[in-house]
Amino acid sequence: QVQVVESGGGLVQAGKSLRLSCTASFRDNDIEATGWYYTMGWYRQAPGKQRELVADIYSGRTSYADSVKGRFTISRDNAANTVYLQMHSLKAEDTGVYYCVCQPHSGPLRARDFWGQGTQVTVSE
Repeated sequence: QVQVVESGGGLVQAGKSLRLSCTASFRDNDIEATGWYYTMGWYRQAPGKQRELVADIYSGRTSYADSVKGRFTISRDNAANTVYLQMHSLKAEDTGVYYCVCQPHSGPLRARDFWGQGTQVTVSE
């Protein structure tokens, strides 16, 4: 199993910045088998809407939703099994619960998704 814990959400005014952090904790045997072969990503869910991908990162490659390109940056510290989402120029439509996901691609945990509990981001006008 992988424990995924997010932090950094909160209430912020439109136009301001916020940084989210997420750490994935593996058991020793699992991280040995998985290595660095896992995607980490951020999804968000606004009230009444489906959960959507915001950004993800794997092996140095990143992808972003069109709505956040140029404003959000995802980065990763492999040694700490931690991923960050730096959000600039926040808009009211960025409001939602942000979920971190860890998706191993090798070892016994491959093809499974491990989700965090979510952190609320609220952007006020």
